Amino acid sequence: MTHRCKRSSGLWKIVVWDEPFFQGKKHEFTTDCYSTPEHGFSTVRSCRIESGAWAGFEHCGFQGQQFVLERGDYPCWEAWSGSNAYHVERMCSFRPITCADHGRSRLMLFEQENFQGKRAEMSDDCPSLPALGWGSSTVGSFLVRSGAWVCSQYPGYRGFQYLLESDSPAGEYKHVREWGSHAQTGQVQSIRRVQQ
Repeated sequence: MTHRCKRSSGLWKIVVWDEPFFQGKKHEFTTDCYSTPEHGFSTVRSCRIESGAWAGFEHCGFQGQQFVLERGDYPCWEAWSGSNAYHVERMCSFRPITCADHGRSRLMLFEQENFQGKRAEMSDDCPSLPALGWGSSTVGSFLVRSGAWVCSQYPGYRGFQYLLESDSPAGEYKHVREWGSHAQTGQVQSIRRVQQ
């Protein structure tokens, strides 16, 4: 059974600036920001996560490349996208990750779409699925039992990031298209729990 999270289960706070290194216009958010232009920012150029974990997105409406932002400072775009497959100099929407539960996270991965084929269950971070014995460079589907997870395209948490949450429709990700609007490949070679 998948653990469902409640929207009010934590406190979240992100402070954003429209210039690098915490300069320029500043704004604090404790809830979703669907579009930074609606708040007078063409894009976010630096941010500080004061509480909770957040998902940042390249485009408005929670679309495009995803970035998992955990507590700490992000003085420039390289700080949140430096290890991704391509550099994204913008973040135009973001939202809290309400299901992050580092201590009790559970995830099942399947070799094929629709929860078919070889499977594995995880409750801890894995910097290299191939080193763990996962025979393929791809994953077909995921079932998030609890918590929130970041799947990365390459070992060592590099490349494109895909955020998987147990409070997303039943925690079921039956095929690549459900991993995010930018998902193009099932290549996943490292997985870690989101820190709250």
